[in-house]
Amino acid sequence: MKQASRMSQANRMPQAKRSQSLLLGAALMLSGAAYAHHSFPAQYDINKPGTVTGMVTKVDWRNPHVYFFMDVKNPDGSITGWSFELANVSAMRSQGWSKETLHAGDLLEVSGSLARDGSPLLNATAVKRVDGEQLLSSGSRL
Repeated sequence: MKQASRMSQANRMPQAKRSQSLLLGAALMLSGAAYAHHSFPAQYDINKPGTVTGMVTKVDWRNPHVYFFMDVKNPDGSITGWSFELANVSAMRSQGWSKETLHAGDLLEVSGSLARDGSPLLNATAVKRVDGEQLLSSGSRL
């Protein structure tokens, strides 16, 4: 009987370690998702509006938000790479956007709230082509 008890105890140890590993893995995945999906006021300052004009270099159509990236020419002639955050994929689709709305090479004027930390990041609330075609009139705070 003692031997059966020891074997049963030995079998429980790996199961307990597996359960702990699974719980730890789930916690790490959830914490990453929570970090990736930030709140608007944590990253952007609604009292710091900005407008930039540039050329789209990339569009990243995925959740938790759609992003696009542009090269923006500075007054001194240098180029800064900017990132623009939009709403989630579902919200963008409901506004008529698709993966085909923006393409690398498009020239845009984008307005919205600047990043709190001063980085070249903007929560886009208005997007229009340089020819005047309005593409968006509300951002990721939808």
